[in-house]
Amino acid sequence: MELLPEPLPVDPMPLLAAWLDEAAAKTDRPNPNAMSLATVDASGQPDVRVVLAKELNTELGYIVFYTNYQSPKGVEIEANSAGAISMHWDSLGRQVRAQGILLKSPDEESDAYFASRDRGSQIGAWASDQSQPVASRAALKQRFNEAEQRFGDEPVPRPSHWGGYRLWLQSVELWISRESRLHDRGRWERQLALVANDAAIEAAAWKNPQRLQP
Repeated sequence: MELLPEPLPVDPMPLLAAWLDEAAAKTDRPNPNAMSLATVDASGQPDVRVVLAKELNTELGYIVFYTNYQSPKGVEIEANSAGAISMHWDSLGRQVRAQGILLKSPDEESDAYFASRDRGSQIGAWASDQSQPVASRAALKQRFNEAEQRFGDEPVPRPSHWGGYRLWLQSVELWISRESRLHDRGRWERQLALVANDAAIEAAAWKNPQRLQP
C-alpha cells in the first residue's frame, strides 16, 4: 500500500522528481510529463491548457515549459505572473498540484532547447502565429513552406517570440489515491520574492509540510 513518507520530508522536490521518472517508466500513456497550466489575464479571467514539463530543477524548485511568448498564455503571463499546474497519472493513482510565479527562462537555456528540437518543429515556430486566425489549412501550409525556403539548409535560429518559462514553485501538493476515499495528501509551502526589477526569484526554504485530510 503506497503512502507518502512518514514524517513528510521537508523538501518535496526529490519526491516530485521520482514521481515524474516513474510516470515515464511505468505508464504507457504518451507524454507522461503533460501538465495542465492555469494562468489569469489582466481582467481576472482564468485560462487553462496542457503543456509539457521539459525540466524539473529540484535544487531551486522550478518546472520549465516552452511556448510562443505572443500566444494567449504568454500575454496572460505578461499581465499576471501567477500560475498553477496539475499533473495526474490515473494508472499510478497519483496527482500533483502546484502554484507559483512564472518568469521567462534565460535566453541561452531557450536557445539550447530550441536547437535540440527537430527541424520541422523549429520551422513551425517561425511559420505559426500561435492561436491567431488563419484563412485555411492550405494557408498555414504555405506559411510553413515559405519559412522552410527562407532557411534552406542553414541552421534555424530561435525566434525571439518563442522560448521557455520557469514556474517557480511556491506550493506543492502530492496526492495518492487510497481506498474508501482516504486519499493521502501532503502540502509544502515556501516564500518567493521577485528581485532585480522582477526579473529573478529569491526563494526561501521549504518549511512545515502538512498532511491534509482527503
